[in-house]
Amino acid sequence: MLDRKLLGAIALAAALCISTNATRAWDDAKYPDWKGQWLRTDTGTPRYDPSKPAGRGQQAPLTPEYQAVLEASLADQAAGGQGTDPTYTCIAPGLPRIMNNYEGAEFVITPDTTHVLMEHIHDSRRIYTDGRDWPANIEPSFAGYSIGKWIDEGGTGRYNVLEIETRGFKGPRSYDNTGLPLHKDNQSVIKERIFQDKADPNFLYDEITTIDHALTRPWTATKKYRHVLAPRPVWRESVCAESNPHIEIAGEGYMLSADGLLMPAKKNQLPPDLKYFKQPQK
Repeated sequence: MLDRKLLGAIALAAALCISTNATRAWDDAKYPDWKGQWLRTDTGTPRYDPSKPAGRGQQAPLTPEYQAVLEASLADQAAGGQGTDPTYTCIAPGLPRIMNNYEGAEFVITPDTTHVLMEHIHDSRRIYTDGRDWPANIEPSFAGYSIGKWIDEGGTGRYNVLEIETRGFKGPRSYDNTGLPLHKDNQSVIKERIFQDKADPNFLYDEITTIDHALTRPWTATKKYRHVLAPRPVWRESVCAESNPHIEIAGEGYMLSADGLLMPAKKNQLPPDLKYFKQPQK
């Protein structure tokens, strides 16, 4: 009995030793401190390039075909429609639009994965930093499949840059609420460099480059987030589907009135096809 107790104590001590060593390996301050809440610093409508206005003002290097898509979207919105912005029915925005950071972001860093938690539609990301290669098959998703690598830029002894590449998308996706489009083939490749301001660590940058067949060249923009200094920041839940009056039928957007009835969203808009409903007797 004593031998069994002694063996049990040795096994427990060994387990604690392994756990302690693992904790020490993680607590060695090699990773940056990005804890807390991060909000975008730009004002106005969230957009891909915060330094420029949304829509045409972004001056996106679109191909003629996709410039025409944008123009059609803007014309439809001017008439009361939603254009090619897919998120009005609460579809996830996907990348790169996730990083517009609508309601606040939180970065959770672990040895193998960095999580970006987004309050907006709970549209979070998982970035693998365990050295894996691209899988043979990627299940397409709005956020895509992200592989990252930590870099100690400048030999500081501590990681200070997270480089990310994301592939494997599905759509539809747009850059902002004007319907600024990505290519319908969803073959986008998005590269990012996330790092803190060296002079003021309360600011975080996401240098993001989109490579997409709707563009004539790679398109780069820099997003800036500020750290909320409150020790217990307020996280505002953003559930787009709650009380959303928009509804899409056969690709056409309509509205639900306050009394729950279908109504047009645009002037002179025709009603949807009601062939599956019993028609009223005349």
